[in-house]
Amino acid sequence: MSRFKGRHAPIKLLQKLVFSMSALSMLTLSGTAKAQVTGFMQSIAEAAAEDRDIAAFYRANGYEDIFTGADDAARRIALYRAFAKAGDHGLPTQRYHPDALRAAFEGASSQRARGAAEVAAARMFLDYARDLNTGVLEPGKIVDGIKRQVPRHDPVDLLTAFAAAEPVAYLAGLAPDGHEYVRLQREMLRLQQVIAKDGWGRGVPGSSKLEPGDSGDRVIALRDRLVRMGYLARTPDRNYGNALQAAVQQFQIDHGLLADGVTGPSTLEQINTSAQQRLRSVLVAMERERWMNGPRGDRHVLVNITDFHARIIDDGKETFRTRSVVGARNLDKRTPEFSDTMEHMVINPTWNVPRSIVARDYLPNFKRNPNANSYLKLIDASGRVVPRDTIDFSEMTERNFPFDVKQPPGRRNALGLVKFMFPNRHNIYLHDTPDKHLFKRERRTYSSGCIRLNDPFDFAYAVLARQTNDPKALFHSILDSGRETTVELEQHIPVHLIYRTAFTVAKGNVQYRADIYGRDARLFDALQAAGVAMPALQG
Repeated sequence: MSRFKGRHAPIKLLQKLVFSMSALSMLTLSGTAKAQVTGFMQSIAEAAAEDRDIAAFYRANGYEDIFTGADDAARRIALYRAFAKAGDHGLPTQRYHPDALRAAFEGASSQRARGAAEVAAARMFLDYARDLNTGVLEPGKIVDGIKRQVPRHDPVDLLTAFAAAEPVAYLAGLAPDGHEYVRLQREMLRLQQVIAKDGWGRGVPGSSKLEPGDSGDRVIALRDRLVRMGYLARTPDRNYGNALQAAVQQFQIDHGLLADGVTGPSTLEQINTSAQQRLRSVLVAMERERWMNGPRGDRHVLVNITDFHARIIDDGKETFRTRSVVGARNLDKRTPEFSDTMEHMVINPTWNVPRSIVARDYLPNFKRNPNANSYLKLIDASGRVVPRDTIDFSEMTERNFPFDVKQPPGRRNALGLVKFMFPNRHNIYLHDTPDKHLFKRERRTYSSGCIRLNDPFDFAYAVLARQTNDPKALFHSILDSGRETTVELEQHIPVHLIYRTAFTVAKGNVQYRADIYGRDARLFDALQAAGVAMPALQG
């Protein structure tokens, strides 16, 4: 799909009235070849000369106005009001100038000036429509790990639809459709009010843990902070008693922490995070929602990388959840963000070790001890297993290593006993693991990029339930054979790997998670560079 072109400053657009003969050559008029070329048509062609999408729209509609005519007042008013409220969506408000546009319309006393105002309005509309509908940023240009394809719409289609629609409803409908965006927007407005009232007060000093039974100034600071944050009713109690412990536990649940009621280092870090930082997370989350503004599938798998959980969503409701382990924080191991479609599962899988992992993790071991990692089989070009004692590893590198490395099926297999495949160029999938102890950790960043599941068998039963009456029996009949077996899914399932440091639940507080890869910090900086600004974040 084509992208928006020519995103110039609106004031300069309104000033650009120099007649261009080359622009006239772009005119394609309906009617006879001798039809009169009006000053309005000339001005539209001239002002749109550097924007092929706008030029194409006006050629297609015979250079009819949609913004500046006597019958276009409702559309103009709808634009003014939408632009004035762009900040309510966390958009770069200086891209849309309702006052300048109004002045241009009111000052269009000639056909030439009216044509220039028409094109300026079209450009502002397209900027706003793109930003609100599918996002301000091109995410892959900012963070390499974001591989998501943003669903940009054709500008000609947007202008055509707007011209035919009731304008207020059309502009409102550009925002992502769904409860998540609305709830995030509500949280943005709430945080702005919190910040305007000096935030949540002073943080909790020190780094040592606080626990039930404690008292003193730090406990009072913790109590006061949680009161300001809405987790605790006002109380004169100066001790770490049951009420404070319950408030800490709820806070921990809302922030993806171990809910033990003890205020340890990770809980302190999150409690001391400012309302301004939370607002930044919400603004980025709203932008991320705009990138995914479209159907996600009546049934889909949702993996929030920062939340360390994988979910199955059916008709908008969570029907299954399991803990997950995601890619480590090393640059080459971070789990990417993208969407694809699960097509099959493999029971009793063989692990075909990627060459990058062989070079990084195993070849150094082979050089020190040829029999290291004996559970791995080295396969030559003819498909034969090569005995380790016949190989000289000393001069081998990733480039000249001649073998495929495989781990046969079994309980010790790195992929466990089942993997779930949504074929993609990133070689990412969901799978079992023998390293069950990792699921007890608070922050689970230990894989080489793939998603490990704590309850892979239950996940398999849920996936297979749509195609068999007894998914558990089917799964275990294949598992017990010990043979590697591919099970095709009769209904393919969309899989969305997302990254949200702020997200909502149907009932309860907005959830916040740590920015484990630093992606949201970079995206917020990019939003600011694009012009997203609000008083609550100044200073």
